[in-house]
Amino acid sequence: MPQITRDSIETAYSFLHQKRNVYVHSRLPWQQDDIEWVISMYTNEMSPALYLLLSGGRPDFLRDHACFLQDITCAVSQLEQMLTAADA
Repeated sequence: MPQITRDSIETAYSFLHQKRNVYVHSRLPWQQDDIEWVISMYTNEMSPALYLLLSGGRPDFLRDHACFLQDITCAVSQLEQMLTAADA
């Protein structure tokens, strides 16, 4: 498995954290849908090794409307833990 770089972790964390914050405070369904779409597109471009680690092998991770909020919250938490561990 390719190594996951700190840069890819930081980039994913920054992007997902910002989008999650907007998503949870948005009361506009179209805005939430747009965020879900852009995150889904991002998962296609992010480090495959990092996506596999975050998703636990689940192919619909961050791509399924029904569990999107749970997934993005989990991903942000995992990424934060990875950055904290790297700083230790």
